[in-house]
Order: sequence, then C-alpha cells, then structure tokens
Amino acid sequence: MKKLYISSNEKDISFRELYNEFRKSREYLNVTDKTLKHYDNCFKLFSSFYDVEQQCSEFNEEVISEYVFHLKNKGTVNEVTINAYITAVRAIAYFGMERGYIKGFAIKLIRAGKKVKETYTKEELGILLKKPDMKKCNFAEYRTWVMTNYLLATGNRLSTLAELKLEDINFKDGEIIMKKTKNRKQQIIPLSQELGKVLREYLTYRKGEPEEPLFCTVYGGKLSTGTIQSEIKRYNQKRGILKTSIHAYRHTFAKNWILNGGDIFTLQKILGHSSIEMVKNYVNLYSDELKIGFNSYNPLDRMMKESGKGEHIRMK
Repeated sequence: MKKLYISSNEKDISFRELYNEFRKSREYLNVTDKTLKHYDNCFKLFSSFYDVEQQCSEFNEEVISEYVFHLKNKGTVNEVTINAYITAVRAIAYFGMERGYIKGFAIKLIRAGKKVKETYTKEELGILLKKPDMKKCNFAEYRTWVMTNYLLATGNRLSTLAELKLEDINFKDGEIIMKKTKNRKQQIIPLSQELGKVLREYLTYRKGEPEEPLFCTVYGGKLSTGTIQSEIKRYNQKRGILKTSIHAYRHTFAKNWILNGGDIFTLQKILGHSSIEMVKNYVNLYSDELKIGFNSYNPLDRMMKESGKGEHIRMK
C-alpha cells in the first residue's frame, strides 16, 4: 500500500469514510446504478494502490502523480482508461475538498491521443440493412433487422433501446419519446420517414399493448440489454460482418450526420449530450473525412461551379 504523508487537516476522516459519504451523495443525486458501480470499481482499484484507511489530510498531489505512474507501469491500460480512473478519484477528492477534509489542489488528466471511434462502413451497412427474406426468416431475425434500422436512424444507446415501449413511438407527430436515458431526463427526437415505415410494418407482426416493450422476445417479454447485444452479434456475424458493437451504431450516426452537413447543436440534442464539447469530439475525430467533401459544400466553390466561372484569368 502506498503511504504518502503531509500535515494534518483539522477535519480528519479516512479516505474510505470520505468515499462512503461521496457515494451517499451520488445516491441522493439519483445517479444511475451503472455510474455507482463504476465509482465502486474505481475506488476498489485505487484501494489496491493507496491505503484508504489513512486520513484524508494525507491525500495530496503526490498521491495522484504516483497513482498515474503506477497505472502506466501496469502496461495493461491505455491513456483513455487511465483518465477514466483518475476522473473517478478526482470526483471523490473534489468532494472532500468542498467539505474541508482535503487541502484544495487541481487534479489534471494526462494527455491522451484521440482514438477514432469504430463505425460501420457504407458497405457493411448495406449488408446489415438488407431486409431478410420474410418467407424464410423467424421473428428474432426480423426483429434484429428492425433494431439495426432503429439504431442507425436514432443513435440511441443500448439502455434506451431496451426500455422503449410501443406507446413511445408517436407516428402521428413523427416523434420518439425516450423516457429512460443516461441522464434520466425524458427526451423527444424526430422519427425519420424511413424508420417510420420500418416500424409500422414491424408492428403488424409484433402487435401488443401500448405499455409493452417495443422490442420483445418471441414470447412478447422484455429483452435484456445482454440479450440484445447477443442478438446483434449473432445477426452481424451471420451476415459476415466482424464488427458487432451496438455503440458503433451511435458513432456511425454521429459521423454520418456530420459528413452529411448536419449541425452539431441538433446532434447534441439528439444524442442527449449535456456538453457541446462531447459532440465537438466527433468533428475532430472525422476531420480528415470532412475534407473530402469540403469543395462540394463550400459556398464559394459551389457558386463558381454553378456560374461557370471556375477558370482563372491568365495574366501576362
């Protein structure tokens, strides 16, 4: 266990006690179980390096520096993952600083190279979106094809997809009502025309009551997120696609939205990001591909091409 000492603070509780207070505060703020589990896992990992029975007054910048060095030396985690661990510890530490348990100091993340997020190519999407033979396929395969259409058309997270009910599809107003989202705020997004057609047909087979799950088992029950992941994986592999990530559909949606000229503010609302910075990351990640169609969308280039004045005047 790593012990690093500094002068004591007048308010002394152990780092473990601090974490317990922090966790209760997150529960009070109604964060998701998934987020709480993430904090628990990060705290457990940190506990294997640092003696959390020490007083909070002994927690300082050197602890963070040594922890980063420790994680780097493990050689099994990348920079992005290290930052995820540090972010969790930082949240706990800042909570302690606000309450006077820890002397205030800034905790910075390490520089991490931006990794291009995995997306489905146009060719792969062509294969995945090809409608199965309705005379030969079973309900499970057809339902997964519909889910594939839905994911590409909305960029929804897996957890949101799993919680959708029949009543959440508003064909009259062309809307999808998402009652279960990551930030627990109800959200409404447009229902695209093509997805509307797919869902209308799907419901002629699925039927069911308004309060029942939109995407269900062959017996009409609710699909778990694990089952949906397995079904997508099986569906993709059956069609010869090695990528099986559900989250890749979200990245694919964002990428194509940007490449097709969509604005990032609308994209932010559709994806449900609280910060525009998250959406700007997509622009930065796909900047090289944006250059490909730059001349086609650039106002000056389009005007010159349409007016037929694209040739330069020759000077003597």
